[in-house]
Amino acid sequence: MPKEFSRSSRVAEQVQRELAELIRLELKDPRVGLVTLTGVELTPDYAHAKVFYTTLADPSARQDIDAGLRRASGFLRRELGRRIRIHTLPELHFVFDESVERGDRLSRLIDEAVASDRKHEG
Repeated sequence: MPKEFSRSSRVAEQVQRELAELIRLELKDPRVGLVTLTGVELTPDYAHAKVFYTTLADPSARQDIDAGLRRASGFLRRELGRRIRIHTLPELHFVFDESVERGDRLSRLIDEAVASDRKHEG
């Protein structure tokens, strides 16, 4: 594994940890409630970070959460700069991670198929 890749992934993990803590402890926006960060992708020059998140909130609240995260991105970026020492502080782009929701839906479909098979066997 190239050295740059491991450094980049370490920085991405640190960004994710720090942002999760900042959102949980420092963010006062009531729109951003139960948010879990699922990953961070950094551009090679660290200028941009895609921050993937999911939430247990109602799907109708997703737009408000997204707006709250976008509005807080400047604050979060500044606070991140106080916690992490890197050359370029990335601009934060929040992206809803649909993979958790998709996985949950697939899991339910599998459970239903198994239950249906058992019903037809017995």
